[in-house]
Amino acid sequence: MTGSETKTVSDETRMFSFGIEENRAEKVIRNAYKAMTAKGYNPVHQLVGYLLSGDPAYVTSHMEARSQIRKVERDELLEELVRTYLERLEGKA
Repeated sequence: MTGSETKTVSDETRMFSFGIEENRAEKVIRNAYKAMTAKGYNPVHQLVGYLLSGDPAYVTSHMEARSQIRKVERDELLEELVRTYLERLEGKA
């Protein structure tokens, strides 16, 4: 889809796409990873803690990682992580 096209998913659900869709969750995860690594934290442990508890204290405020990650729903972050993991598995098969 290009421009501002509408795709009907069902009679009641519509999906809108405006140009190239940015993957906001991916950008936020990458930034959080960089910020946590720069501060010497284990990003896997910190992200898992945040995703399970919802406590933003697991994410450093360095590089605005905490404020950015709070703007994305945790289920979106999980979806991005699972999607990326499965894509990597397909590539190795």
